[in-house]
Amino acid sequence: MRSYALFLAAIFALILDQATKIAVVFGLDLVTRLRIDVAPPLLTFRYGENRGINFGLFDGQSDASRWILIAISLVICAAVILWVRRSHGQSRIMQVCAGLVVGGALGNVLDRGLYGYVLDFLNMSCCGIQNPFVFNVADVFIFAGAAGLILFEGRAKKPA
Repeated sequence: MRSYALFLAAIFALILDQATKIAVVFGLDLVTRLRIDVAPPLLTFRYGENRGINFGLFDGQSDASRWILIAISLVICAAVILWVRRSHGQSRIMQVCAGLVVGGALGNVLDRGLYGYVLDFLNMSCCGIQNPFVFNVADVFIFAGAAGLILFEGRAKKPA
């Protein structure tokens, strides 16, 4: 019962990530248009296929690298779940943060399984700095969840 927050947050993140990808990439036909200016330069939709990890690092074109990245993601998800359940079992905030990491990671795993790459479509720039990278909602959840795990780690521990 204590893990409901983790699993609800993971399901929320996974569904929202996939819904935004379907709506923007396929619904708005970004896959053929390649770019849609939403609120330039702050927000632009740009089509991207990420075969590596964040920012295209370790970009692998082989099918083996795709499955290796899927396996690594699943192992990390399992490790995060086990760590939070063992170390912070009743801490709802830690459960939610872990769920965001897991749900985001599973969203990207689902993309790799379905398409062979992660669908990216968000591009944000500001203040005269042109950002060349694209990302997706799953990446936002992974970042926010990981930041929360770091920020709330000390607060969630029980006194000795």
